[in-house]
Amino acid sequence: MMPIINMLAALALAPLLMGVINRTKAIFAGRRGSPMLQMYFDLAKLMRKGAVYSESSSWVFRAGPIVSLAAVIGAMAIVPMGSTRGIVSFDGDIFLFAYLMGLMRFVTVLSALDTGSSFEGMGASREVQFAALAEPVFLLAFAALAWAGHSRSLVDILSGVSGQAWSDNVAEVTLAFAALFVVFLTENSRLPIDDPSTHLELTMIHEVMVLDHSGVDLAFIHYGAALKLWALGALVVGVLLPHDGSPRWLDGALFLVAMGALAALTGVVESSMARLRLRHVPQLLIGAGALSFFALILVLR
Repeated sequence: MMPIINMLAALALAPLLMGVINRTKAIFAGRRGSPMLQMYFDLAKLMRKGAVYSESSSWVFRAGPIVSLAAVIGAMAIVPMGSTRGIVSFDGDIFLFAYLMGLMRFVTVLSALDTGSSFEGMGASREVQFAALAEPVFLLAFAALAWAGHSRSLVDILSGVSGQAWSDNVAEVTLAFAALFVVFLTENSRLPIDDPSTHLELTMIHEVMVLDHSGVDLAFIHYGAALKLWALGALVVGVLLPHDGSPRWLDGALFLVAMGALAALTGVVESSMARLRLRHVPQLLIGAGALSFFALILVLR
């Protein structure tokens, strides 16, 4: 029952993370900013609007947002929240999580290419290029954590990263966490990788791929992006949170506070760093890959 409650809470609270990020950026910029619940208002407004489809697009364009949202919801069902396992949990479930995230990206890229727009094709090309570098970093980091905790399922891997594991493998866990945080920023198209608030098509990555979507389809895409932020954030937070057998309510409260802190940290990063030039993004991801590789080497030594 508890995994279902956590899943429903995640589905309800995921858009709030966007509000925390935007409010943090507004504070750093010295302005009031939009309300914390702004994304809920935007989603409600988009759900009341009809979608417009180009004559050059096919059923692939229409199916993209639906399949993308279904894929990320499936990935959310695997992610443990605190010490509570996900609705779906089994040995090697990290690979299913990675494949579902890959499916979400795949259908988004297909939808962008289906429009025939050169701008959207450019964004799709960049998205695939960076994903090809980010996915090995993600898997190597979790391979190191799995080997350190002698576990094969996500909940056991994250539960194994306890206070004792931090003290015994502080270098390995720190390197894996740093690599996962870079993947978190990359996969969610946040600064310094991508600027989600930009309006300059030549510098867009994710946003340029959804330019032709509108109405309910655009609501699905924005909500899916919020769920992806939550899912990957839960994994990053799971590496840091100690699992010491505390009561479920306290564990859940600490998890929610940590998720809010991660969103605030993302806002701080976006407020203090400029966007990297596109040719420097692969260098950052290769550096993150080196961190996760060194973490794995230290665990295997």
